[in-house]
Order: sequence, then C-alpha cells, then structure tokens
Amino acid sequence: MTNDQSPMTNLQIFLDIATEAALAAGVILQDFLGKVEDAITEKGRPGDLVTAADKASEKVILEILRRHFPQHSILAEESGKLGNQDNEYLWAIDPLDGTTNYAHQYPCFAVSIGLFINGVPQIGVIYDPFRDELFRAAAGLGATRNRRPIKVSQTAELNKSLLTTGFAYDRRETADNNYAEFCHLTHLTQGVRRGGSAALDLAYVACGRVDAYWERGIAPWDVAAGVILLQEAGGKVTAYDGTTFKIESGRILATNGYIHNSLSQELMQVTPLPDR
Repeated sequence: MTNDQSPMTNLQIFLDIATEAALAAGVILQDFLGKVEDAITEKGRPGDLVTAADKASEKVILEILRRHFPQHSILAEESGKLGNQDNEYLWAIDPLDGTTNYAHQYPCFAVSIGLFINGVPQIGVIYDPFRDELFRAAAGLGATRNRRPIKVSQTAELNKSLLTTGFAYDRRETADNNYAEFCHLTHLTQGVRRGGSAALDLAYVACGRVDAYWERGIAPWDVAAGVILLQEAGGKVTAYDGTTFKIESGRILATNGYIHNSLSQELMQVTPLPDR
C-alpha cells in the first residue's frame, strides 16, 4: 500500500481483502457442515461451543489478513489478541458466528470480519455461506448485499415493527439477561425473533428484513462488522439509553433510526426478572 493512496482507496483495499477472507472461510464452513458431531467442545460455559469448523475458518482468515497486512493487530474469537495491539488497525474476527446453530445444522450462521481504525468501525464483511449472501460496507462507501445497495426499513412505529435479539451464554447464571425485555417487547411489537447470530441480526436490520436488534453479553467480534454495515445502510447504533455505543460494554441497540428513541425508552423502563 503506497502513501499516495487516498483514504477511500485504502478502505476499498481493506474491504476487498476482508471479502476474500470471508468467502474463503465460507467455503470451509460449507465443507464442514454436518461433519462436526465428534469435534464439538464447550469453552467453559454451557452452550458456548467451538467446533473444528470454527478453528479451520479462523485459520484461513488469519492467513489471508496476515499475508496482506502483517503489521495490523487482530482480535479473533478463538485465538484472542494477536500482533501489536497498539496498532491503529484492529481486525475483529468471528470465524463462525452462530456455532450452536451450525453444530445442529440450523441454517443461521455467518463469518464476520470487521476493521477498526483508531477504535472506530470502518470495514464490515458478513458472509452467510448457507444462503450465499454477502454483506459488505466501508465508511463512506455505502452498504451492499451481494454487491447491490441496501437500506434500512422505514417502519416508524414500534407496534408495526419486527425485532430480533439474542441471549448471552451466561444467562443461566446472571440476572443481567434480557428475558424481561424480550417479553416486554414481544407485547409491544409484531414480534421478536431470536436467530442466534448477532452478525446476521445486524445485517438483517441493515437490509430492512427486521427493524431493530438489541442484545447484551456480546463480544466485539460479534458486532464489529455489523455496526458499520448498519450505519452505512442508514441505521443507528447506540447504547441502550441512546448514548454513544461502546463496543466493550457488551450491550447494543441497533435500529432503522425511526423507532430508535421509542425502543430505547421501552428498554430503559423494563424491570429485570428476579433471580431464581
């Protein structure tokens, strides 16, 4: 990469390499699908699974990113922190978002690759190999699904909206879960879906299939790609209370923008369920 390239040119290069990595990982996930029954383990918490497919997918992503960007830092779900973490470029990788689904051959999983530049999401690629859907975005360059522009929905009323969410792996042990929120919002909307892949949840908000997504207990690699995808598609991402989203917080509210304030207000007034 030469110094005379414009920032937009650099972002396009980053986007293209991330796409190469996501597509290569997707091939691996397709190859492993239905063949991992004897290679599934838990990572310390019930339901937090890892398979041979996760590891193989992450390996090919790391190989491609390191070949093109050897100085960049990486945060990968299976390998953790790699490289110089003080570097301004940080790749956040989820090689298989929706591992539990994948292990059961439930068709809701994806590869997610995001790039932070000085702590700000700038590149996002999410690839669903089962449906062959490729979601891409770069700051200032728009968002696409299979190379065609996407936009968020225009649903402006909560009672006409369709939402999606997820439940953290530690939901059995902590009262800090979103069960009460799920029940509350189910009664206020046309429905709440639980797909099991945060990356696809954000992609679906970005392309207008659902109107909003919220969750707690998420990791940076879960949403790194989806945040910039949604923003470039015209959506809004904040903390639950509407303040600036902080990826290390583990909580996210992502919407089409039109129902953002009303959904935030509802989330803030929900009383958590009591401990069992």
